[in-house]
Amino acid sequence: MLRLFRVNAAAVGSVLMAGGSALAASGQPSPWQLGLQQSASPVMDSLVSFHNFLLVIITLITAFVLALLVIVTIKFNARANPTPARTTHNTLLEVLWTVVPVVILVVIAIPSFRLLFYQLDTPAADLTVKATGKQWYWTYSYPDHGPFEFDSLMLQDADRKKLQPEPPRLLAVDNAMVVPVNKVVRVQTIGSDVIHAFAVPSFGIKIDAIPGRLNETWFRATREGVYYGQCSELCGKDHAFMPIEVRVVSEQAFAAWVEETKKRFAGDQRPGAVAAAVISE
Repeated sequence: MLRLFRVNAAAVGSVLMAGGSALAASGQPSPWQLGLQQSASPVMDSLVSFHNFLLVIITLITAFVLALLVIVTIKFNARANPTPARTTHNTLLEVLWTVVPVVILVVIAIPSFRLLFYQLDTPAADLTVKATGKQWYWTYSYPDHGPFEFDSLMLQDADRKKLQPEPPRLLAVDNAMVVPVNKVVRVQTIGSDVIHAFAVPSFGIKIDAIPGRLNETWFRATREGVYYGQCSELCGKDHAFMPIEVRVVSEQAFAAWVEETKKRFAGDQRPGAVAAAVISE
Protein backbone atom coordinates (compact mmCIF):
# COMPACT_ATOMS: atom_id res chain seq x y z
CA MET A 1 0.00 0.00 0.00
CA LEU A 2 2.83 2.39 0.87
CA ARG A 3 4.49 1.59 -2.45
CA LEU A 4 1.27 2.49 -4.28
CA PHE A 5 1.12 5.80 -2.42
CA ARG A 6 4.70 6.58 -3.45
CA VAL A 7 3.97 5.75 -7.08
CA ASN A 8 0.87 8.00 -7.13
CA ALA A 9 2.72 10.83 -5.38
CA ALA A 10 5.59 10.57 -7.84
CA ALA A 11 3.25 10.54 -10.85
CA VAL A 12 1.30 13.60 -9.77
CA GLY A 13 4.50 15.34 -8.69
CA SER A 14 6.05 14.84 -12.11
CA VAL A 15 2.96 16.33 -13.75
CA LEU A 16 3.02 19.40 -11.50
CA MET A 17 6.74 19.98 -12.01
CA ALA A 18 6.68 19.46 -15.77
CA GLY A 19 7.70 22.28 -18.03
CA GLY A 20 9.53 24.38 -15.46
CA SER A 21 11.24 24.59 -12.12
CA ALA A 22 9.92 23.15 -8.90
CA LEU A 23 7.15 24.97 -7.09
CA ALA A 24 8.24 27.29 -4.30
CA ALA A 25 6.68 26.72 -0.88
CA SER A 26 6.03 30.39 -0.27
CA GLY A 27 2.58 30.52 1.30
CA GLN A 28 3.36 29.48 4.84
CA PRO A 29 4.37 31.11 8.12
CA SER A 30 8.07 31.53 8.82
CA PRO A 31 9.94 31.42 12.16
CA TRP A 32 9.73 34.69 14.11
CA GLN A 33 7.60 36.23 11.39
CA LEU A 34 6.17 39.69 11.97
CA GLY A 35 3.23 40.88 9.93
CA LEU A 36 1.10 39.09 7.38
CA GLN A 37 2.11 36.29 5.03
CA GLN A 38 3.37 37.30 1.62
CA SER A 39 0.48 38.18 -0.66
CA ALA A 40 -0.30 36.09 -3.72
CA SER A 41 -3.65 37.53 -4.86
CA PRO A 42 -5.21 40.96 -5.58
CA VAL A 43 -7.54 40.59 -2.58
CA MET A 44 -4.61 39.98 -0.25
CA ASP A 45 -2.76 42.93 -1.81
CA SER A 46 -5.72 45.12 -0.82
CA LEU A 47 -5.84 43.59 2.66
CA VAL A 48 -2.15 44.28 3.21
CA SER A 49 -2.55 47.89 2.04
CA PHE A 50 -5.55 48.37 4.33
CA HIS A 51 -3.66 46.81 7.23
CA ASN A 52 -0.71 49.15 6.71
CA PHE A 53 -3.07 52.13 6.47
CA LEU A 54 -4.73 51.17 9.75
CA LEU A 55 -1.34 50.63 11.36
CA VAL A 56 -0.40 54.24 10.62
CA ILE A 57 -3.68 55.54 12.10
CA ILE A 58 -3.35 53.34 15.20
CA THR A 59 0.25 54.44 15.70
CA LEU A 60 -0.67 58.13 15.46
CA ILE A 61 -3.57 57.72 17.91
CA THR A 62 -1.38 55.81 20.36
CA ALA A 63 1.40 58.40 20.14
CA PHE A 64 -1.11 61.24 20.65
CA VAL A 65 -2.66 59.61 23.72
CA LEU A 66 0.79 58.85 25.13
CA ALA A 67 1.82 62.48 24.63
CA LEU A 68 -1.32 63.67 26.45
CA LEU A 69 -0.62 61.32 29.35
CA VAL A 70 2.96 62.55 29.63
CA ILE A 71 1.84 66.20 29.53
CA VAL A 72 -0.83 65.60 32.19
CA THR A 73 1.61 63.70 34.40
CA ILE A 74 4.28 66.40 34.24
CA LYS A 75 2.21 69.57 34.10
CA PHE A 76 -0.69 68.74 36.38
CA ASN A 77 0.83 66.77 39.23
CA ALA A 78 0.39 68.10 42.78
CA ARG A 79 3.88 69.57 42.97
CA ALA A 80 3.84 71.41 39.62
CA ASN A 81 0.20 72.51 39.94
CA PRO A 82 -0.72 72.83 43.64
CA THR A 83 -3.85 74.87 42.87
CA PRO A 84 -5.90 73.04 40.22
CA ALA A 85 -8.19 74.96 37.90
CA ARG A 86 -11.97 74.81 38.45
CA THR A 87 -12.87 74.66 34.74
CA THR A 88 -15.54 71.98 34.11
CA HIS A 89 -16.53 72.59 30.49
CA ASN A 90 -14.75 73.59 27.30
CA THR A 91 -16.96 73.78 24.23
CA LEU A 92 -14.10 73.56 21.73
CA LEU A 93 -12.62 70.47 23.36
CA GLU A 94 -15.99 68.74 23.60
CA VAL A 95 -16.68 69.40 19.93
CA LEU A 96 -13.19 68.17 18.95
CA TRP A 97 -13.30 64.92 20.92
CA THR A 98 -16.68 64.16 19.35
CA VAL A 99 -16.00 65.20 15.76
CA VAL A 100 -12.42 63.94 15.36
CA PRO A 101 -13.20 60.29 16.26
CA VAL A 102 -16.19 60.38 13.89
CA VAL A 103 -13.95 61.66 11.09
CA ILE A 104 -11.38 58.95 11.83
CA LEU A 105 -14.07 56.24 11.71
CA VAL A 106 -15.38 57.55 8.39
CA VAL A 107 -11.85 57.60 6.95
CA ILE A 108 -11.48 53.96 8.03
CA ALA A 109 -14.97 52.89 6.93
CA ILE A 110 -14.74 54.03 3.31
CA PRO A 111 -11.82 51.78 2.26
CA SER A 112 -13.15 49.05 4.56
CA PHE A 113 -16.52 48.90 2.77
CA ARG A 114 -14.77 49.07 -0.60
CA LEU A 115 -12.58 46.10 0.37
CA LEU A 116 -15.57 44.10 1.66
CA PHE A 117 -17.38 44.64 -1.63
CA TYR A 118 -14.25 43.58 -3.55
CA GLN A 119 -14.02 40.37 -1.51
CA LEU A 120 -17.69 39.45 -1.76
CA ASP A 121 -18.34 40.41 -5.40
CA THR A 122 -17.16 37.28 -7.20
CA PRO A 123 -16.09 38.05 -10.78
CA ALA A 124 -16.75 35.71 -13.70
CA ALA A 125 -14.95 32.52 -12.71
CA ASP A 126 -12.56 30.57 -14.92
CA LEU A 127 -12.70 27.59 -12.60
CA THR A 128 -14.91 26.31 -9.76
CA VAL A 129 -13.67 24.16 -6.89
CA LYS A 130 -16.05 22.75 -4.28
CA ALA A 131 -14.49 22.21 -0.86
CA THR A 132 -16.46 20.04 1.57
CA GLY A 133 -15.35 20.16 5.19
CA LYS A 134 -15.48 16.87 7.05
CA GLN A 135 -14.24 15.63 10.41
CA TRP A 136 -11.34 16.09 9.92
CA TYR A 137 -10.27 16.54 6.32
CA TRP A 138 -11.35 18.26 3.11
CA THR A 139 -12.92 16.78 0.01
CA TYR A 140 -12.42 18.61 -3.29
CA SER A 141 -14.38 18.36 -6.51
CA TYR A 142 -14.07 20.24 -9.80
CA PRO A 143 -17.58 20.58 -11.30
CA ASP A 144 -16.24 22.20 -14.49
CA HIS A 145 -13.87 19.31 -15.20
CA GLY A 146 -15.88 16.15 -14.73
CA PRO A 147 -17.44 13.95 -12.04
CA PHE A 148 -14.43 13.27 -9.85
CA GLU A 149 -13.54 14.21 -6.31
CA PHE A 150 -10.83 13.32 -3.82
CA ASP A 151 -10.09 13.55 -0.12
CA SER A 152 -7.25 15.66 1.23
CA LEU A 153 -5.78 14.44 4.52
CA MET A 154 -2.88 15.77 6.55
CA LEU A 155 0.38 13.90 6.03
CA GLN A 156 1.62 12.10 9.12
CA ASP A 157 5.23 12.73 10.12
CA ALA A 158 6.39 9.30 8.94
CA ASP A 159 5.05 9.90 5.42
CA ARG A 160 6.06 13.56 5.34
CA LYS A 161 9.70 12.81 6.11
CA LYS A 162 9.92 10.48 3.11
CA LEU A 163 9.32 13.39 0.72
CA GLN A 164 12.02 15.70 -0.63
CA PRO A 165 12.01 18.57 -0.07
CA GLU A 166 10.30 17.86 3.24
CA PRO A 167 6.96 19.73 3.40
CA PRO A 168 5.96 21.66 6.52
CA ARG A 169 4.57 19.80 9.52
CA LEU A 170 0.80 20.03 10.19
CA LEU A 171 0.28 21.80 6.84
CA ALA A 172 1.20 19.31 4.10
CA VAL A 173 -1.48 16.97 2.71
CA ASP A 174 -1.58 13.85 0.56
CA ASN A 175 -3.78 15.32 -2.21
CA ALA A 176 -3.56 19.09 -2.67
CA MET A 177 -6.02 21.39 -4.39
CA VAL A 178 -4.45 22.37 -7.71
CA VAL A 179 -5.38 25.53 -9.64
CA PRO A 180 -3.90 27.42 -12.61
CA VAL A 181 -2.06 30.68 -12.13
CA ASN A 182 -3.74 34.01 -12.99
CA LYS A 183 -7.20 32.46 -13.25
CA VAL A 184 -10.25 33.45 -11.20
CA VAL A 185 -11.07 30.49 -8.97
CA ARG A 186 -14.50 30.32 -7.35
CA VAL A 187 -14.38 28.26 -4.16
CA GLN A 188 -17.69 26.83 -2.99
CA THR A 189 -17.70 25.57 0.59
CA ILE A 190 -20.08 23.37 2.54
CA GLY A 191 -19.84 21.25 5.69
CA SER A 192 -20.90 17.62 5.83
CA ASP A 193 -21.14 17.36 9.62
CA VAL A 194 -20.27 20.50 11.61
CA ILE A 195 -19.18 24.05 10.77
CA HIS A 196 -15.67 24.31 9.33
CA ALA A 197 -13.90 27.30 7.75
CA PHE A 198 -11.80 27.38 4.60
CA ALA A 199 -8.93 29.84 5.00
CA VAL A 200 -5.73 30.48 3.00
CA PRO A 201 -3.90 33.58 4.33
CA SER A 202 -1.80 34.28 1.22
CA PHE A 203 -4.98 34.56 -0.86
CA GLY A 204 -6.84 36.66 1.71
CA ILE A 205 -9.77 34.24 1.90
CA LYS A 206 -11.65 32.81 4.87
CA ILE A 207 -15.21 31.52 4.61
CA ASP A 208 -17.34 29.17 6.69
CA ALA A 209 -18.28 25.70 5.44
CA ILE A 210 -21.75 25.18 6.95
CA PRO A 211 -23.86 21.99 6.67
CA GLY A 212 -26.84 22.56 4.39
CA ARG A 213 -25.60 25.90 3.08
CA LEU A 214 -23.36 26.57 0.08
CA ASN A 215 -21.04 29.56 0.58
CA GLU A 216 -18.58 30.87 -1.94
CA THR A 217 -15.50 33.04 -2.17
CA TRP A 218 -12.86 33.63 -4.83
CA PHE A 219 -9.20 34.27 -5.45
CA ARG A 220 -6.80 34.77 -8.33
CA ALA A 221 -3.32 33.50 -7.56
CA THR A 222 -0.71 35.71 -9.21
CA ARG A 223 2.32 33.47 -8.64
CA GLU A 224 3.00 29.78 -8.99
CA GLY A 225 3.84 28.04 -5.75
CA VAL A 226 2.48 26.07 -2.81
CA TYR A 227 0.19 27.90 -0.38
CA TYR A 228 -1.09 26.60 2.93
CA GLY A 229 -4.09 27.26 5.10
CA GLN A 230 -6.10 25.56 7.82
CA CYS A 231 -9.64 25.09 9.03
CA SER A 232 -10.31 28.27 11.01
CA GLU A 233 -13.45 27.21 12.87
CA LEU A 234 -13.28 25.07 16.01
CA CYS A 235 -14.81 21.85 14.66
CA GLY A 236 -13.84 19.11 17.10
CA LYS A 237 -10.91 17.28 18.61
CA ASP A 238 -8.85 17.15 15.39
CA HIS A 239 -9.60 20.72 14.34
CA ALA A 240 -5.87 21.51 14.30
CA PHE A 241 -5.16 18.65 11.90
CA MET A 242 -7.18 19.45 8.76
CA PRO A 243 -4.86 21.72 6.76
CA ILE A 244 -5.37 23.13 3.29
CA GLU A 245 -2.70 22.92 0.60
CA VAL A 246 -3.15 24.76 -2.69
CA ARG A 247 -0.71 24.26 -5.54
CA VAL A 248 -0.71 27.01 -8.16
CA VAL A 249 0.69 25.82 -11.48
CA SER A 250 0.77 26.81 -15.13
CA GLU A 251 -2.27 26.19 -17.35
CA GLN A 252 -0.47 23.35 -19.13
CA ALA A 253 0.48 21.66 -15.85
CA PHE A 254 -3.07 22.09 -14.56
CA ALA A 255 -4.57 20.49 -17.67
CA ALA A 256 -2.19 17.55 -17.31
CA TRP A 257 -3.04 17.25 -13.61
CA VAL A 258 -6.78 17.16 -14.36
CA GLU A 259 -6.31 14.26 -16.78
CA GLU A 260 -4.09 12.38 -14.34
CA THR A 261 -6.52 12.99 -11.47
CA LYS A 262 -9.50 11.79 -13.49
CA LYS A 263 -7.68 8.49 -14.04
CA ARG A 264 -6.77 8.15 -10.36
CA PHE A 265 -10.20 8.91 -8.92
CA ALA A 266 -12.57 7.78 -11.69
CA GLY A 267 -14.83 4.73 -11.56
CA ASP A 268 -16.09 2.96 -8.47
CA GLN A 269 -13.04 3.65 -6.31
CA ARG A 270 -14.01 5.75 -3.29
CA PRO A 271 -12.26 9.15 -3.60
CA GLY A 272 -9.19 9.29 -1.42
CA ALA A 273 -9.45 5.62 -0.39
CA VAL A 274 -5.82 4.84 -1.20
CA ALA A 275 -4.51 7.93 0.57
CA ALA A 276 -6.79 7.41 3.54
CA ALA A 277 -5.61 3.84 3.92
CA VAL A 278 -1.97 4.91 3.84
CA ILE A 279 -2.53 7.70 6.34
CA SER A 280 -4.33 5.35 8.73
CA GLU A 281 -1.47 2.82 8.77
